[in-house]
Parts: sequence; C-alpha cells; structure tokens
Amino acid sequence: MLALDKQMEIIKRGTVEIIPESELADKLRRSVETGRPLTVKLGLDPTAPDIHLGHTVVLQKLKQFQDLGHQVVLILGDFTARIGDPTGKTETRRQLTEEQVLANARTYERQIFKILDRDKTKVVFNSQWLAPLTFAQVIELASKYTVARMLERDDFARRFKECLPISIHEFFYPLMQGYDSVALKADLEIGGTDQKFNLLMGRTLQKEYGQEPQVAVMMPILEGLDGVNKMSKSLGNYIGINEPPREMYGKTMSLPDELMIRYFELVTAISLEELKTIEAGLKSGEMHPRDAKMRLAREIVTQYHGPEAARAAEEEFKRVFQQKDLPDELPGFKVTAGMLEDGAIWLPRLMAMAGLAGSTSEARRLIQQGGVKIDGRKVEDPNYSLKAGSDMVIQVGKRRFARIIFE
Repeated sequence: MLALDKQMEIIKRGTVEIIPESELADKLRRSVETGRPLTVKLGLDPTAPDIHLGHTVVLQKLKQFQDLGHQVVLILGDFTARIGDPTGKTETRRQLTEEQVLANARTYERQIFKILDRDKTKVVFNSQWLAPLTFAQVIELASKYTVARMLERDDFARRFKECLPISIHEFFYPLMQGYDSVALKADLEIGGTDQKFNLLMGRTLQKEYGQEPQVAVMMPILEGLDGVNKMSKSLGNYIGINEPPREMYGKTMSLPDELMIRYFELVTAISLEELKTIEAGLKSGEMHPRDAKMRLAREIVTQYHGPEAARAAEEEFKRVFQQKDLPDELPGFKVTAGMLEDGAIWLPRLMAMAGLAGSTSEARRLIQQGGVKIDGRKVEDPNYSLKAGSDMVIQVGKRRFARIIFE
C-alpha cells in the first residue's frame, strides 16, 4: 500500500466533500499499519439500461481505491431500484418490476467493467440482505430514524410544503441504502453530492447497530456538453459509454474549453502529475486548447474502445470536421526555428509573412473583427502567439487559407 499522504492526495482528487476527513485519515492509517484493506462501497440502482460519462465519475473514484489496494464492493440495488431513489424528484417515481431491474443490472455489469477491474471487484445485490428481513426487523429499522429528520431532505421538504404526495415507501429508500452499509460493515461509501443525505444515513445506522461509522466521499455532478446542466440523456448533453468511437470523440470535441480540466480530472485515469502539466500548459499558453481537447477525446475513447479505435476516430474527426471547409489545394507556409521566439510566433506577424494580411496592423484588425480562425476555431486576441507543434490551418475571412507547417 502507498503511504498515507500519497493515498490521501489520490483520494481527494476531484472530491467535493469528505465527511469527516479526519476519520478517513485514521482509517487509512490503520489500514497501512495492519495491511487490512478498507471496504469501499458504491451503490448503483439499475433503473435504466445505459450509462453515460456522468455516471462514471463515482466509478473512476472507485477505481482509484481499487488501485490503492482496497476492497471495492459494488452494490447493484436490485431491491432499492424497485422503489426508485426519490432524491431530487418532485413526485413519486414509477416502481420497476423485478424483471426490468435484473435486465438493466446485466447491462450495467458489462459497462461497469470497462472501468473497474473485474477480478478485484466484489459485486453484490442488496436483495441478498433486504429481501429476508422480517416485518419486525423492518419496524426496528424504521425506529432508528424520525419523520422530522426525514423531512429535512430538500426534496421531501419541498413536496411537503407544496402539498405534493409523499408515499411512505419512499421514506424507506434512504433507510435501505443506509442498511446496505450495515450489512457490508462498510468503511467508506462513495456517491455524488446529491446523495449526501443517503450517505450520511449509512453513518447514522451503523452507529445505531454498534458499528464504526463509514466515511462519506462525495463527488461532483458532471456538467453535460452544454457546459451548464447536469449530464442527462433527457437533455441530450451526454456522452454514452456505449456510443461508437467517432460519436464519443466528436462529442468530446464540442465540449466548452473551460470544462476540459474538469473532465480530465473526473472521467479519465490520467495521473495527477499529467493533470497538473496539462492545466499549467493551458494556463501559460504553451498548450493549445485544441490539442488538449484532442488528448481528452483520445483518453475517453481509449477507455471504452481501445487505442486503435481512438486513433481512427481522431483521424476521421480531422478529415471530416477540421478540413470540411478547406479548398482542395491549400497553400503551405513553413515556419522555421529562426522565426520562433521562445518556441512561439506572434500570430499577426505570421499572417503577414504567410500573405494572409498586408501588414501586422491589418492582421491585428482582422483578428479583432473575428475574421481569423485556426483549425476552425475563432481567435480574437491580437496578442495571440502560436506555439510550435503539429500542422494547422489558418483561415482569414472565407477565401484566404494557409497550412502552417512547423519544421
């Protein structure tokens, strides 16, 4: 096992909140000293057949625990899914049949192991311990929590205030999720920020049943391709992990630039060192946003389809999207090392040298007017400098083009 400080650094990557962080450190310290791995729990309700990148944020965190040598337990909530998590809902969810849940669970397993190591993952169904509970045991479970505290949940409180129906069985959902932690004697549970109430329920019930309470590790909710709303199939702003490579690659390239680092951090397995290098490169201008986004797209496609599929998707994207408006014969301009200053060349100077503008002053004006694109991406900063790298195409207006070749 890695040292405590290194484990903490990896675990804290991308997290929003750890409750409480001091207990996590204590658990990890004991784990290192005794060599006993922690039991790390993630519960997923198979309420739909397909998974998108938003769902993988918690799976990536689970994989990090797995790589650190801890015991990962994945709970497929075949029992809880029949009720449906009321979190964030304004009305009672439609209950699924056992057949629907099991069919979805089978497809979940196939998708989940594109991220997790199957041989190191313990998969359980919570019907194993929830279904055998007697009515007396259910009453005992219900006695561990009060209606007043249950109504502290935002969704229940809102529905109660607005006189919207709340079915009694919905109160049992967080109790059952919490009881999962009791059944497994979980040391940690991972979930999204929207699961905070349910995760803390696990801590409460473990104390009630005489166990050491779990630590809650909460991950952020991933924004979709629109850069604003939660990734969702209903909003159409999602990347499905079963989508063809070219679709995944193309969708990733449509992501707003400001979300790139967030996606690198939450849905890829690149190291913390690489993440810091990319972030620093983008901030300093040494890395072009287009190059960073192509790296992100490659990482995502490779995760789910392999490196060859990622390479083919990238080549097709370049051919279809980056070059779709280019003339058949494109004039080239070679940039030699002598033209560079600190490995870069000022864009207005390059435009003047390549014959795309009559002078640097004209080039600056064209840039400020929004008439200049690099590989189809508009550049509006007249002080912009191009770093030496792969070939690129500069377009001025609708008719002037030049392929820039760095030697």
